Amino acid sequence: MATFDEIYAKIKEYPTIILHRHTSPDPDALGSQAGLARALKATFPDKRILCAGEDDEGDLAWINTMDQVTAADYQGALVITTDTANTPRVSNKMYDKGDFLIKIDHHPDVDPYADMSYVDPDSPAASQIIVEFLNAEKIAITADIAYPLYAGIVGDTGRFMYPETSAKTFEIAAQLAKTGINITEIARNISDVTFEQAKLQAKAMDEMVVDPSGAAYAILTQQDLKELSVTDDQASVTVSTPGRIKDVIAWNVFVEKSDGTYRVHYRSKAPVINHLAEQHDGGGHALASGANAKDLDEVKQIFAEVVEVTKKYRKEHDSNK
Repeated sequence: MATFDEIYAKIKEYPTIILHRHTSPDPDALGSQAGLARALKATFPDKRILCAGEDDEGDLAWINTMDQVTAADYQGALVITTDTANTPRVSNKMYDKGDFLIKIDHHPDVDPYADMSYVDPDSPAASQIIVEFLNAEKIAITADIAYPLYAGIVGDTGRFMYPETSAKTFEIAAQLAKTGINITEIARNISDVTFEQAKLQAKAMDEMVVDPSGAAYAILTQQDLKELSVTDDQASVTVSTPGRIKDVIAWNVFVEKSDGTYRVHYRSKAPVINHLAEQHDGGGHALASGANAKDLDEVKQIFAEVVEVTKKYRKEHDSNK
């Protein structure tokens, strides 16, 4: 794994730097990308710093929007991916057209695709790693830089609720808050839903199936989304819904895409599920991952695998009581 100093030395070498994040972006993907881009722009005003991503930011455009990037921009450029574990998840497939590629991430490094990487799976957010990098290289963090980074940390820690959250996370959050950013506005932007999204959450609850093991799933169809005028990206608001049920231990939310395939969300309160996602063109964290399913047969297979993992966890957990 590269050091922060080695990454910074590479950044200094290139006149053009293009930053990528993952598809279907969440606050940490956009926040880490935007925070690093803004810091580099402020530090190196003579460099061209671009944010690339081919899919829409949806309801998260308040964090950052993408630049217009062409194939010509990649000639002799440094490319940096943030919060992106594997190549299928990189938004904008021109990411490998530059001169050198750096990966900065906090997911397990199952796909070491870059020329240089800094990967810390113990970090709760890529945005936290970016703050640590900026601090290590003594790059000033203004409110403009802090805003997306704080949003990324809040988003990926589940408002500081998930187990990877540490004392260091709170120290970094405090550092960012001291720049004068509106932390209340950020929290509201992340948590607010439209009336239509709230209805979709209720739909997910109505459609939820709970296995005796404690595994659960809900399937949301394109018809469900169209009836409520909710986009595929906006449907991600339902991902945490099954977890509100006390007896649910691990769950899937399957969202049908316009081409008939399914976006698969894995979540868990304890059983490790990221290895399951990796078997279905996905990956992520131990307790929160994403994948894809080509049809309902694969949907059934995925949930059967979650049931087995949940059963195993319950058996081991009960035997240790």
